[in-house]
Amino acid sequence: MLIIAPSILAASFDNLKEDLKKAEMSGADWLHADIMDGHFVPNLTFGPQILADIRKNTSLFLDVHLMIEKPEFFIGEFVKAGADMITVHAEACPHLHRTVNMIKEQGVKAGVALNPATSWHNLQYVVPDLDLVLFMTVNPGFGGQKFIPAVLNKIREFKKVLERTEKKLFLQADGGINDKTGRLAAEAGCGVLVSGSYLFNAEDMPAAIKKLRQ
Repeated sequence: MLIIAPSILAASFDNLKEDLKKAEMSGADWLHADIMDGHFVPNLTFGPQILADIRKNTSLFLDVHLMIEKPEFFIGEFVKAGADMITVHAEACPHLHRTVNMIKEQGVKAGVALNPATSWHNLQYVVPDLDLVLFMTVNPGFGGQKFIPAVLNKIREFKKVLERTEKKLFLQADGGINDKTGRLAAEAGCGVLVSGSYLFNAEDMPAAIKKLRQ
């Protein structure tokens, strides 16, 4: 069954507690937290303190996506704030193996994200240490962007490579995900779908989650 992870980036921060509860009651499996620093991506979101507040208001699995430079300096703070998994960008980590193992040493799951133009070959020496690979299906930095279909081939290629090994991990798609693009990502091999605007702007979130899962 597909795992559905609403992106907190699309929630209303005026009513965040209510939106978190709505996502949980609507059938969401995880919550996806996009952390942006204004350097690695051209946007700012929030830091560990807000994540700690989110943690207090939900029991859902917290999937924390660090779209930041030098993520190794902040891993401990986000784990302390309540992250269940930390995902870093391959493009932001000159010593990716070291950073992944720093995450694992904190006792949480580790993921690596790839921008649309980044090859999956960048992962081949860290796959044994990973729990998740995140395929960005938009260029990171802003919500509400259009899905990039070319990424589907990358997902398919990586899925075939993974099937030749005994390694089990989550493949996640993030960016422009709705019921139509979500189906394409799932058919390509992703078992986790991150969706922001499509879910939080839906008139009926339970129905939107059900449609996305189908």
